[in-house]
Amino acid sequence: MSKVKKIDDSFGKKIRENLQADCQNCFALCCTALNIVASSDFAMNKPAGIPCQNLKTDFSCQIHGNLRDKGFKGCTVFDCLGAGQKVSQTTFHGQDWRQYPTHADTMFQVFPIMEQLFEMIAYIAESLSYTVDPQLYNRLLEQLEKLQLATELDAATLLTIDIPNFRMPVNMLLLETSMEIRQRFIKTVGGKTSRKYSYQGVDWMGKNLKGKDLRAMDLRGAYLIAANLQQADLRVVDFIGADLRDANLRGADLSTAMFLTQMQINSAKGDKQTKLPSHLKHPTHWLN
Repeated sequence: MSKVKKIDDSFGKKIRENLQADCQNCFALCCTALNIVASSDFAMNKPAGIPCQNLKTDFSCQIHGNLRDKGFKGCTVFDCLGAGQKVSQTTFHGQDWRQYPTHADTMFQVFPIMEQLFEMIAYIAESLSYTVDPQLYNRLLEQLEKLQLATELDAATLLTIDIPNFRMPVNMLLLETSMEIRQRFIKTVGGKTSRKYSYQGVDWMGKNLKGKDLRAMDLRGAYLIAANLQQADLRVVDFIGADLRDANLRGADLSTAMFLTQMQINSAKGDKQTKLPSHLKHPTHWLN
């Protein structure tokens, strides 16, 4: 058995906070590699591997300042966590797909894989930012190292990665972390044993939950589209995979929400009074 490493919750916190997209060092991979379907979030169809019609030759967007007004709300929601610049600058050594067109197809196929690796790294890093059982911390650390090593692989090897196989141990560790942190919180606040805390996959689309105390609930995969969560207490809630599109988070307290992503926040509605975890930012459209 491997030796248990000393817990350092600042380690995971620093990693999580540093997972930021740097579009200046990316070859617009989110604008080229991904498939887009016309919807309320996107004003057009775009097949994977085809550059967006709004993409300029310098890899910038010609309507960047007016994406929402032009029908591209989905572009303002997306967050690759830094996978784009990793593929552009590390995997392909700064050789862009315009100057090196033979790289294009491979680069576009690698990007979604790298994006998922970065997503898993973000979740594991967040788990490491909590004070958890030492044995669990050790297993989280080992998983983080495995994921980080995978991001350094060459393009051909990245394409052979079985992402579902990678996700299975990650999901188990995240579930274990969620249970430990939420149960500890419930005991601390004297939660009633009769209260239901697990609402995985619940359909609360459009539901009025204004001002509700939802602390420590498991809302993994919950459908919260257009739900009214205004001024709700959402501390220590597990939000993995929850759909928060157009959910009203104005004045809500998500300060210690678990596994909440910038993409989920970007897709919701909030204001300056909405409390978020330290690694997340208030979207520009909230402040406007």
